[in-house]
Amino acid sequence: MTGLSRKLSVAPMMDWTDRHERAFLRAISKRTLLYTEMVTTGAILHGDRDRFLAFEEAEHPVALQLGGSEPADLAASAREGAARGYDEINLNLGCPSDRVQRGRFGACLMTEPELVADCVAAMIDAVDIPVTVKTRIGVDDRDSYQDLTAFVAKIAATGCSSFTIHARKAWLSGLSPKENREVPPLRYDVVYDLKRDFPDLEIVLNGGVQSLDEAEAHLEKVDGVMIGRAAYQSPYTLAQADSRFFAEDSPPRSREEIVTDFLPYVERQLVKGVPLKSITRHMLGLFNGLPGARAWRRCLAEQAHRPGAGPEVIEEALARWRATQARQRAA
Repeated sequence: MTGLSRKLSVAPMMDWTDRHERAFLRAISKRTLLYTEMVTTGAILHGDRDRFLAFEEAEHPVALQLGGSEPADLAASAREGAARGYDEINLNLGCPSDRVQRGRFGACLMTEPELVADCVAAMIDAVDIPVTVKTRIGVDDRDSYQDLTAFVAKIAATGCSSFTIHARKAWLSGLSPKENREVPPLRYDVVYDLKRDFPDLEIVLNGGVQSLDEAEAHLEKVDGVMIGRAAYQSPYTLAQADSRFFAEDSPPRSREEIVTDFLPYVERQLVKGVPLKSITRHMLGLFNGLPGARAWRRCLAEQAHRPGAGPEVIEEALARWRATQARQRAA
């Protein structure tokens, strides 16, 4: 895709941003950049590639995030991603989990800038689409601004020009992945300073962004904003993204329109043998904050797991939400 914009994106999140989640978010926003879950080089080179890499044309713009630390394996995986049609290849340098560290990738690679540079250079040489990195502001006691700028400069020298910065440091031991998303304090000032000191690089801020209003405020200091859990837990957060960030004239679709637009995708996946629950689990938060949200969630949670469950479950959940709305208006 030419002119790929990272002004607003949804973060790669393990167990969350699978192809069904991406298809659902695409029914809400056509322009927000979406990322896959992190996919390891081993899974691509030795596993079921269709399982890990397949996506629908409608998901564009979509980026593949890779996890790995062997330059040759990352280059081969990047080539496979490019051949599949992904718009960007991103290297994970931020995940602090023990499993990821045992594989020698993720946040622990921030302690090995020479290796990261070799990896990124190999990926850039392998593909004609953008290669980007997603990293933290530091790890453990290597969290000075000097350490971060040296790391970024080293990677930028390979030709990588886009960096997504999670505005927290990571602790490689002592904190769970969940705690590493919450306990280390957010340091947006560090990300702002990075953009100031590297004006020619694209700097995308990530971490703790809860709304489009917050994203818009950050964009006064950086080039892009990546939203994580807020976009998953309350996906309608993205409903105005296209008009606010990408100058699209069309008004945001209603939640009901989004559900209706999404049903053909659900039907296609069910024909392929995908269980309904694998899709509807991503839809639970659509009506968050509105009367009837609980009825919607409860219907999907109770019925989508049943053998043979189909689109009628989603239609019933929508009917229950409408009924609650009607009762509210009549009261």
